[in-house]
Amino acid sequence: MLIENVILAVCGFCFGLMVATGVFTVLFVVGLVPRFANKTNTAKCEILYEEFIIAGTMLGCVASIFEFPLRLGEVMLGLPQVVYAILTNLLLSAIGIFTGVFVGCLALAIAELLDSIPIFARRVKLHGGFGIIVTAVALGKLVGSIIYFVCEFFII
Repeated sequence: MLIENVILAVCGFCFGLMVATGVFTVLFVVGLVPRFANKTNTAKCEILYEEFIIAGTMLGCVASIFEFPLRLGEVMLGLPQVVYAILTNLLLSAIGIFTGVFVGCLALAIAELLDSIPIFARRVKLHGGFGIIVTAVALGKLVGSIIYFVCEFFII
């Protein structure tokens, strides 16, 4: 039982590391951070931006695994219910805005990555079958998702 749990923990950590590496790769390969730093004239803070992206991704991974209940009521004892509701809505709005910005940046990065596919195809001298390759990738993703959901999220 202990060995099985250790193996599952190591596999889960490794798979999470691979996913996080994929997210970082997409964001950094397309030059998203330098482009934003250039547009906002804050190039001197580029390393700070990269650190925030890494910290935010790691915090998101931890928050998606562990349950952290918000206990604002315990912190704000004595506040009226209306003020508590307003502060909760402001917090949720801020989280929604930051999530939307992240998803928008990720969509932009994926669009930029898709622009690089024809360049890659020319460099490897791929003249035909590009549609077959894209269809194979999509079908592989579909089959993997179906197996994942049919087997109740757990395959060994």
